[in-house]
Amino acid sequence: MSSPTIVLVHGAFADASSYSPVTSALLVKGLPVLAVAVPNRSLLGDAASVRAVIESIDGPVLLIGHSYGGAVITVAGDAENVVGLLYLAGYALEEGESLAQLQGGFPDSDLPAALVQRPFPATGDSSDGIDVTVDPDRFAAVVGADVDPKLMAVLAVSQRPLAAVAFSEAAPVAAWRSRPTWAVVCTSDTAINPDVQRFGYQRAGATVIEIDSSHLVMLSRPDDVVDLIESIVAVLTR
Repeated sequence: MSSPTIVLVHGAFADASSYSPVTSALLVKGLPVLAVAVPNRSLLGDAASVRAVIESIDGPVLLIGHSYGGAVITVAGDAENVVGLLYLAGYALEEGESLAQLQGGFPDSDLPAALVQRPFPATGDSSDGIDVTVDPDRFAAVVGADVDPKLMAVLAVSQRPLAAVAFSEAAPVAAWRSRPTWAVVCTSDTAINPDVQRFGYQRAGATVIEIDSSHLVMLSRPDDVVDLIESIVAVLTR
């Protein structure tokens, strides 16, 4: 197999720049990479958007999802040219399961109490709804306590909101059932309970590593993430 294109899928309250250190390192190493923009409007719509990007790529794809992006790749990863999945502190949903259902089986992290909800008006392709962000004053402590405070201050005031409907939409497919899967548990994560991560990954039959990191592992431990990606690419191209 030729070297897969590494497609990086960001999570809620973020954009593709959250992968910047990883993206930069992969480019330096000469690996094909694409950090996509996720609309964060609905699980099904976001997955369809990411899948359209995947299917425009000529050749195999290694699909990587962080946080909510894990739920997105669970659905979008069913695209024919996806040859592997990597979850980074992400939601590995089962077919027919929503984010709320998966999280509901475990004690809350610090994230729910830090969320802020705001209404957003209808547009040509959506009805009225609720946007969700993290309280900027609590953002660093909940999401990236081990990341440079100056960077976290910027990220806190430049969040990409997630539409609340994304929490309740069920995944119509679980791509990990038919794709080799790897996963990272962030053991110091206070945004997604590490046990939520472990449960989803074990159910998916993933090859799992644990890293002592906050939720934003690609910013706090980028070298570890890049090393893992390289090792997966090596397995896929044997």
